[in-house]
Amino acid sequence: MINVIPGARLRRAAAVALTSGAVLATGALSTTSAQASPAQAAPAQVPLVREASARAPLAPAAATPSIAAKGGFVMNDASGGALYTKAADTKRSTGSTTKIMTAKVVLAQPKLNLDAKVTIQMAYSDYIVSKNASSARLIVGDKVTVRQLLYGLMLPSGCDAAYALADRFGSGKTRAARVKSFIGKMNAEARKLGLKNTHFDSFDGIGNGKNYSTPRDLTKLASSAMKSSTFRTIVKTKKYTARTVTRKGGTRTMAPWVNTNTLLSSYSGAIGVKTGSGPEAKYCLVFAATRKGKTVVGTVLASTSSDQRAKDATKLMNYGFARLS
Repeated sequence: MINVIPGARLRRAAAVALTSGAVLATGALSTTSAQASPAQAAPAQVPLVREASARAPLAPAAATPSIAAKGGFVMNDASGGALYTKAADTKRSTGSTTKIMTAKVVLAQPKLNLDAKVTIQMAYSDYIVSKNASSARLIVGDKVTVRQLLYGLMLPSGCDAAYALADRFGSGKTRAARVKSFIGKMNAEARKLGLKNTHFDSFDGIGNGKNYSTPRDLTKLASSAMKSSTFRTIVKTKKYTARTVTRKGGTRTMAPWVNTNTLLSSYSGAIGVKTGSGPEAKYCLVFAATRKGKTVVGTVLASTSSDQRAKDATKLMNYGFARLS
């Protein structure tokens, strides 16, 4: 039929076809049809609709992020389904992310009294000095509640708080025996959770060559720990001030403990979990965030700096949420 249309009419039909296509792309086909005469619009509409459908752009898939960390993992907390993996099952030193398990073991104790008091011993202070370890700056002789020790463990990453908790909740007649017993509980809990690539030889991440985990295992551990309302409350707290009882019975107001997890301030929806670092571990971060009722949990191990681990985690959370949308 086209080869018998006079030139002027052919130009008009082409113009109508182009106009229809442009308006069709904006969803306004009915307006174009009303403007074009029935004789002009009818033969052009069918091929135009087919062409527009064939060329309609698909929503772009989220680009897989590149991270500096040597290992990474993100999962949908609701289903446990993996959303991102990078060397997710490679064993690495975990630094103070180990303290997630320390807290979990304490919170799993039967008939736990969070307000029970623990007296800070010289051994805890000597330990952090000898290891040049991160500290909650607990004062020898002060009586500190278990709850306060958990905040001191998870916010400023106090190795003195970790030692106090291991000493208090391990079993045995000597401090060494109690600490060994507590670490045994940490490994028993790892087995219970099915963390096949995880082993602890310390209560705080300052290991002796056999303290390791993987991004996947640490993420599963964090997801399990977050089922505790006390744990969730602690790890999303940005700042906490403890008031302890001194040796003489007075009250000491400690300097505020500030959470080392900067994502709590920089990432909308962040709810935890724990930083870690060390000469072997480099810079680690176990993280979690909730947006629009969906929660992602993940881990980066062996990143290049404290700032970079936060950037890595941010990329992975954004990617996780994009995949869940």
